[in-house]
Amino acid sequence: MTTSTLLTGKTALVTGASRGIGRCIALCLAKQGAEVIVNYSTSKEKAEQVVAEIASNGGTSYSLKADVSNEAEVEELVKTILSKSNRIDILVNNAGITRDGLLMRMKTEDWQAVINLNLTGVFLCTRAVSRTMLKQKSGRIINVTSVVGIMGNAGQANYAAAKAGVLGITKSTAKEFASRGITVNAVAPGFITTDMTKDLNAESILSLIPLGSFGTPEQVAGAVRFLATDPAAAYITGQVLQVDGGMVMN
Repeated sequence: MTTSTLLTGKTALVTGASRGIGRCIALCLAKQGAEVIVNYSTSKEKAEQVVAEIASNGGTSYSLKADVSNEAEVEELVKTILSKSNRIDILVNNAGITRDGLLMRMKTEDWQAVINLNLTGVFLCTRAVSRTMLKQKSGRIINVTSVVGIMGNAGQANYAAAKAGVLGITKSTAKEFASRGITVNAVAPGFITTDMTKDLNAESILSLIPLGSFGTPEQVAGAVRFLATDPAAAYITGQVLQVDGGMVMN
C-alpha cells in the first residue's frame, strides 16, 4: 500500500472498524495519511489486526474499545483520543448491527438494541466530537447509513428506522455546524459483500440492482474518503451519497 498525503496531519475516528466496511474505511483513510483510531466493542483481536495492517504499510493507528451506544464509554473514548492525539478531524459513524424480523414478531429488545447502536450511537459520538471540532473550526463527519433507511425493507423495521434517523441527524447537524467549518454528510450503501449480507438470496436482490452486482467495502470506503478530503469535498454538506449500484435513484 502506497501512502498518500491527502489526509496527512488529520486524526480520524472510525467506529465499528474491526471488520467489514469499517475496516476498509480505516485502511483507506490511513492510506491517505490520516492517523486512524480503530474503535471496536468486542472484537479486540480483529481491531488489532487492522492496526497492525496499517502499521505494516507505514501508517499510524491505534485501537480503542467503546460501546458507542453507551454515553459514558463514548465520552471516555473521545477523552482518550484527545489525550493521545490532541485533536479529532474526521469522525466516521459506522458501527451498526441488525436484528431482523417481521415487525409483528419483533422483540422490543431487538428493536431497542438496533436503535441504541445504529442511531443513538451516532448522536453520542457526534455530540462528543463536536465540542472539539467547534473549537478547531474544522471537521468532517461522515455517517454510514443505508439505502434501507431511504426505501424501507420488509423484516427490517428497526434497522430502517434507525438508518432513516441517521439521515435526519445528518441534515440537522450539517445546518448547525456549517458556520464553524464542519461538514456533515452521509454515505448510504446498498447491498455490499460483507458478513451481514452473506446469507441473503443474491439472485432476487441482484434483479433490483441496475449495475447487476453487489458492491464492495472498498467502494464504500472510497466514498467516505472523498467526503473526508479537502478541498475536493469542502463545499459539500448535508448530502447523502448512495453507493448502491443504482438501486435507489432520487
